[in-house]
Amino acid sequence: MAAVTERSNFGKIAWPVVAWVVALIFFFPIFWLVFTSFKTDADAVKPEHLFFFTPTLENYTNMTQNYDYWRFAINSVITSSFATLFALAVGVPCAYAMAFNPSRHTKDILMWMLSTKMLPAAAVLYPMTFLTKNFLGIFDTHFLVILVLCLINLPIAIWMLFTYFKEIPKEIIEASKMDGVTTWGEIKDILIPLAWGGVASTALLTFIFCWNEAYWTVRLTTVDAATLSKLIEGNRAPEGLFFGRLAAVSTAAVGPIVVLGWFCQKQLVQGLTFGAVK
Repeated sequence: MAAVTERSNFGKIAWPVVAWVVALIFFFPIFWLVFTSFKTDADAVKPEHLFFFTPTLENYTNMTQNYDYWRFAINSVITSSFATLFALAVGVPCAYAMAFNPSRHTKDILMWMLSTKMLPAAAVLYPMTFLTKNFLGIFDTHFLVILVLCLINLPIAIWMLFTYFKEIPKEIIEASKMDGVTTWGEIKDILIPLAWGGVASTALLTFIFCWNEAYWTVRLTTVDAATLSKLIEGNRAPEGLFFGRLAAVSTAAVGPIVVLGWFCQKQLVQGLTFGAVK
């Protein structure tokens, strides 16, 4: 009995310690990023100034005054928001159809959608750049960035929504049909309210994926539709990286997403655990 009690007391102490250690390991890169952003470019590469240095806001001042941070941030908000809205506008009806009106090809279609994520982005970079520049004339436009972000995140959005919708009893939808509710009414008045946690978490994750997308936003934009990823990529030169400025720009880029995730963590957790507990 004493051994069991000692083991229980040890677990009460050990598991919180392990949890804190793991949390600190994951948080340390973010801490170091913010920490470095208050160093000058010279201090950021000097070993003797690794921990002891004179803090400065020079990097943030240069970012807002000389690098036009707000223009890049507004472009990120516009492209990520509209790409998320369009992904949901397409994903919700698709997931609804496959969840409540499945066919023998539904699983094949879902696997095909997921397989598109396995295509190397570099394989289609040149043809997409060539077509959008020379034929379609939409290179470096918000429309192109929104379209690309929507398409590359649509498979994940559909898969997540499909999983959430499958947890809703079909009898509810069948009862609404018997009452004469239209398909749009079923989606708007019944499905979305019942699966609101899943829809919210899908929207949040899609927005985060769109905001963090760097490969396409860097290569399909130059000035007009350039996002924060382009601003981060611009803090390099033939002589090397400007670590202080790069850390400041990166902090300003991830900051809005961290704040958004903090305030929306309830919806995110609810959506990610939707259907786990009956």
